[in-house]
Amino acid sequence: MDIKVEAGDITQHPAGAIIVNLFEGVTSPGGATGAVDRSLGGGIGRLIADGEIKGKKNEVVLVHTLGRIPAARVLVAGLGKQKDFGLDTVRNLMGSCLRRARGASATSVATILHGAGIAGLAPEACAQAIAEGAVMGAYRFRRYKHNEDDTSKDIETLAIVESDAAKLDAVRRGVERGVILGQAANHTRDLANEPANELPPAKFAERAQALAGDAGLECEVLDEQTLRELGMGALLGVGVGSAQPPCFIILRYRGRPDSDQTIGLIGKGITFDSGGISIKPAAGMEAMKGDMSGGAAIISAMWALGKLRPAVNVTGLVPAAENMPSGSAIRPGDVLRAMNGKTIEVINTDAEGRLILADAICYARQQKLSPLIDVATLTGAMQIALGPGATGFMTTDDGLAEAITKAGQAAGEPMWRFPLIDDYAEGLRSNVADIKNTGNRNGGAISAAKFLHFFVEDTPWAHIDMAGTDDADKEKGVWVKGSTGIPTRTLVNLVLALAER
Repeated sequence: MDIKVEAGDITQHPAGAIIVNLFEGVTSPGGATGAVDRSLGGGIGRLIADGEIKGKKNEVVLVHTLGRIPAARVLVAGLGKQKDFGLDTVRNLMGSCLRRARGASATSVATILHGAGIAGLAPEACAQAIAEGAVMGAYRFRRYKHNEDDTSKDIETLAIVESDAAKLDAVRRGVERGVILGQAANHTRDLANEPANELPPAKFAERAQALAGDAGLECEVLDEQTLRELGMGALLGVGVGSAQPPCFIILRYRGRPDSDQTIGLIGKGITFDSGGISIKPAAGMEAMKGDMSGGAAIISAMWALGKLRPAVNVTGLVPAAENMPSGSAIRPGDVLRAMNGKTIEVINTDAEGRLILADAICYARQQKLSPLIDVATLTGAMQIALGPGATGFMTTDDGLAEAITKAGQAAGEPMWRFPLIDDYAEGLRSNVADIKNTGNRNGGAISAAKFLHFFVEDTPWAHIDMAGTDDADKEKGVWVKGSTGIPTRTLVNLVLALAER
């Protein structure tokens, strides 16, 4: 989809569909919506009076113009109550409207600059939200579909039409950033939606290399032999049961060569998680192809940083493995040795994500990366605690916590801080090793974080557990069925904020 910025009058645009808006409770539309209403002989006003258009949040009403204006259709998007309006409303209305336009067979769409009128938001920020919402909301994963029921064509062009020429440069800047952020989320979705037979660790690394090349990043992939030489026994242990060898993906962006500080982003890259010997139930196991979505988010966030070129150094680390049961797989009771020499008793082979992250954290500390932010679909406990409404995180640094929360708010990806309760480390004590890989059942998400904390030691660190938000089961706003792309945009926002410190 090509997103263009144009000076002009939305009532005269020849797109297949145009998008205007309405706040809840408004009985007489003003601004661009009012202009379209007048061009339609008061048709929108009559639909408001009849109660067919209410302006409620997430409402999209299609009005046929019957030749009164060049566009064949008008979509009236509900903004909800004005006091609750924000950029996330703009993102979501664009996602919903583009799918509605596509369903009506429109291949070209034009929109006004939602939020920059009576709502008084900055034009650049509104344009960014429009572009993000459009790119994410129109996403479809159809690589393996044939003779599909939905034969509607993709939206080819989206024009943002602004009558004030003084705003156009700001709008173009916003669109440029919004497209990059939306595409980054979609790169994560593409990776996480891939079936596991098409994306084993080696091919996952190839996709990372391709994205790195496109964004001008350095990319290094450590093979199984190199992992042995480095002593990454935890990562090797998880991958030993699979015919697909593990690997370790390293992406480097250097936007500030004169600085010694480099931020470390770490993502769990389990390309399929059967649970290993501690095998999962069959029902729903197909979703475990997405157990690498944390790693996918790191790769995609790094791609976005390469495109945006902020003045900051960032290294992305993705340990990648397939967790499978076999005669060579690790067993409950086995002891693994991490890269830093610490030993881990394996109690449950399905608690594998923390094992591969342990080696990645050890590597990050050896490289003196700081702060460290790891991202993983780590625990069912987090999914139960928060559900799909927010992503949980823990951190050792209050300033980092505030930055993550603000980054999530800006992305429309709510982040909720959990405590790191020191007493929960007691449940991780092993009789035969330095630590065991599972603790008490209660507070499982925090116990998992305390396991990682054991390897982080005194490095500033945050752990994001997005087990409840990595996947959506229905369409709503920018979200479509399948991978959400969370927390890719939050990570980009976070790094951009840290770069300004």
